[in-house]
This record gives sequence, C-alpha cells and structure tokens, in this order.
Amino acid sequence: MTTASPVTLSKLVSRHEVAERTTAFRFEKPLNWTFKAGQYLDMTLLDPSETDAEGNSRTFSIASAPLEETLMVATRMRNTAFKRALNTMPPGSAVKIQGPSGSLTLHNDVKRTAVFLAGGIGITPFRSIVCRAAKEKLPHRIFLFYSNRRPEDAPFLDEMQALETENPNYKLVASMTEMAKSHQSWDGEIGLIDREMLLRYLKDAVSPIYYIAGPPEMVKALRTMIHGAGVDDDNIRAEEFAGY
Repeated sequence: MTTASPVTLSKLVSRHEVAERTTAFRFEKPLNWTFKAGQYLDMTLLDPSETDAEGNSRTFSIASAPLEETLMVATRMRNTAFKRALNTMPPGSAVKIQGPSGSLTLHNDVKRTAVFLAGGIGITPFRSIVCRAAKEKLPHRIFLFYSNRRPEDAPFLDEMQALETENPNYKLVASMTEMAKSHQSWDGEIGLIDREMLLRYLKDAVSPIYYIAGPPEMVKALRTMIHGAGVDDDNIRAEEFAGY
C-alpha cells in the first residue's frame, strides 16, 4: 500500500493499552493534515532504537475520527523491532507519516445501510467511521458486527458499546468465539459471524453495502459467505490486516 502523498512529521503524544497485547498510540495531527474516516497512513520510525529485516515502516488504519484533536493508530504488540521501538519511544519523539490513503470510507447514499464486519484489530477504520457518524449525527443506518476471541482481546469494545446510546442509527453486534478462555462474563453473541447471524439482524436493512476488515483469512471467508448470500461485488468493500 504505497502512496505518493506528501510526507510530514508528527510527534508521539501518548500511548495506552486498549486490549490485551494491543496498544493505541496518539500522535499530534500536523497542521492542515486532513483525512476521511476509514483511511490509513504509512508511518516510518526515525532513527529507531533497533531495527530488523521487516524494516522501519508500517501501514496503519487511522483509528481516530477526523474531528478528534490527535491522530490515533492501534496495533497488536508483536515481538518485532518496529513494535518494540514504537512501544518504548518517549512522548515527543517524531515519526514520519505519509498519506492519507485508502477508500474504505462510508458511502454517500444515506438511504443505504452500512454493514461493517470487523475482526480483532480490523476494528480501527470502523472506530473512526462510527465515532464520526455519532459526532456529526449522520443519518446512515450502521450495523457493526465485531468478532473477537474474548472481551479481553477486543480493542475499543466499551467505546463501541457506549456509542449506541449516542447514535440511535447505530447498532453493535459483538461476538466472542473463545469465551471458555475468558475471565469475564459475556451476554452477547457467541461464535463466528455467519450468514444466520447477519440475517437475524439485517431483516430491515435497505440495499446494504458491506465493509470487511480483519485478518486475511477472515476477510476471505466473510467475502465468500456474503457472495453466497447473493451480494454483488459492487456492494462489498474490504481491507486485509496482515499480522504486523
């Protein structure tokens, strides 16, 4: 996902854990730097404390909404040189950002239902869109199906739940696939997002457009499942999140 967008510098403001082994990083938003909810950026570490064969650059969906004061990205904290360097950078450290890029953005036709299908860290572009929809009081009907192994593994889960009270047009359907391994209680959906689950919630959805983000295997399986239900490719938008 390369881009010819301008390169600019941004400084780390803060970081905090948003799920087990998942950290959100907030950076200063450069002056006049604009993006659409759902887009991504390329980030390069400057003079990192260590490096490896995977290099010093990564692509991240922008998890913050355009109206928020900072730029936020979130990532699973794998044991790589890039992640270790990012996780130990002191606040005020600069990184290079390039972008924004990407077209996983909310459609314009407000009559059509938006159906977001997210797995794990694939929630990041949808956090941006759902926050924007609530803040700007967008009229779009939005369903967010959000699958994780356990509540402990689900970034931004509490926030996604809370936004239901702020936006009457938005419905969260969170599902857990490995509750036997959880230390928390759960009264939501259980199991993978499947056709039966979608049918149960989308009875009144008007000409839905489907957006999928998550691990490549999940994206492929969900796309195949939706195709099997008769949804045309024109009504499916997808973005794969590799394990970096």
